[in-house]
Amino acid sequence: MTSQPTLTKAENGHEGPGGPGDPGSGGGLHAGLKNRHLSMIAIGGVIGAGLFVGSSSGIATAGPGILLSYALVGTLVVLVMRMLGEMSAANPTSGSFSAHADRALGRWAGFSIGWLYWFFWVVVLAVEATAGAVILEGWIPSVPQWAWALIVMVVLTGTNLVSVGSYGEFEFWFAGIKVVAIAAFIVVGGLAVFGVLPGVDSEQAGLSNLTEHGGFLPNGPGAILTGVLLVVFSFMGSEIATLAAGESEDPQRAVTKSTNSIIWRIGVFYLGSILVVVSLLPWDSKAIAEKGSYVAALDSLGIAHAGQIMNFIVLTSVLSCLNSGLYTASRMAFSLGQRGDAPKAFAKTTSRGVPRTAILVSVVFGFVAVFFNYKFPDSVFLFLVNSSGAVALFVWLVICFSQLRMRKIIQAEAPEKLVVKMWLYPYLTWAAAALIVFVLGYMLTDTEHDGRKTVLLSLLVAAVVLAIAFVRQKLGAGEEQREQEAVTAD
Repeated sequence: MTSQPTLTKAENGHEGPGGPGDPGSGGGLHAGLKNRHLSMIAIGGVIGAGLFVGSSSGIATAGPGILLSYALVGTLVVLVMRMLGEMSAANPTSGSFSAHADRALGRWAGFSIGWLYWFFWVVVLAVEATAGAVILEGWIPSVPQWAWALIVMVVLTGTNLVSVGSYGEFEFWFAGIKVVAIAAFIVVGGLAVFGVLPGVDSEQAGLSNLTEHGGFLPNGPGAILTGVLLVVFSFMGSEIATLAAGESEDPQRAVTKSTNSIIWRIGVFYLGSILVVVSLLPWDSKAIAEKGSYVAALDSLGIAHAGQIMNFIVLTSVLSCLNSGLYTASRMAFSLGQRGDAPKAFAKTTSRGVPRTAILVSVVFGFVAVFFNYKFPDSVFLFLVNSSGAVALFVWLVICFSQLRMRKIIQAEAPEKLVVKMWLYPYLTWAAAALIVFVLGYMLTDTEHDGRKTVLLSLLVAAVVLAIAFVRQKLGAGEEQREQEAVTAD
């Protein structure tokens, strides 16, 4: 069985096997995340900067039909999270799906998907740090963009190094701002759509925008699938709550709660806000393409400084993603270290339960990626972004196959741990896996939005990692056989 991290209560001062203050061990991870932290991490995890920044291209491609694209991807995420919730509630661990794949499919699977996921998040660190730096430089141009990127990375690295509780507290407020902002947008925009918002005269707002201007699907049904390719990656991050649950006071309860609430979270924050946008403005409005969907929607309501307001919200989302990205990458590295799939130093923690080496190594690679972004944006960095782009779909596919196997293992060994169950097992699991494979296949036909390049480069990186995994496994098996032969000879 895959080992789980040793959890200790940070509040009561109880230390694990490493002993108090031992920098080599520190007693493992601490259960320093409170229920309110986990709740907000779960809610905020589905609201990425991609929702605010990338939705305009989806609307331009599919028109109001982009709602079907979001609904399709949202349904897939709900199913995948249900599977992950089933496995994580039965076995909460900081390695989450990587640890489950390790046990269900084999060590090669846990190694491969763990390192691919880590690679994805360290690249995201560079993307988000640059995005945040662009906004901050616009406000304070006297500080160069590279310096802003460095500042935000250093500050959030320091936050993560203090304790898991400090990460949780920062994320609580970052996610809280996002949630309040988007909830206010939905309420205000909804009132305007129905013509009951005082002081706003928006003649172009109304549900008629969903069917006029070429109809609900102005570019045909095929645009729904193209829209899927454009929106699927904005959902990445939903699984963070299951990783963080391993450091909470009640992991099983935290996983169960976040899994059960995923439906309304996606329904409200994604479908609800996009519905407001395409109802406030015609989908082909030039303002959406020029200003971005949410800024254009706020402008249509006559809200002053809409662009700056949205920049603040996007910056909050960027900082939230950076904070969580560093946390997630470090915990995955920690789990890989625990299982012997990464240097043992990755699994060492401080007396506060912080995997310091795993955090520093992750952020160093993040800094390297930021350097590539400024020095070689159209070559090395573009390769990094494209080669990590399909990792989200690979992760979801591995979760599907892991759940098919893990359900049988849990039922055989500890059926009482099945507190969260996948619906219509195994049929919906297979349906979700088939949909993911279909999306990957459809991406191979997409040359307009670099879908083919993203899948091919991601498959190339995945093939390299898989090759390393199988070589390691073969060498490990050979070494184990030699040890057994030596024991027999003695």
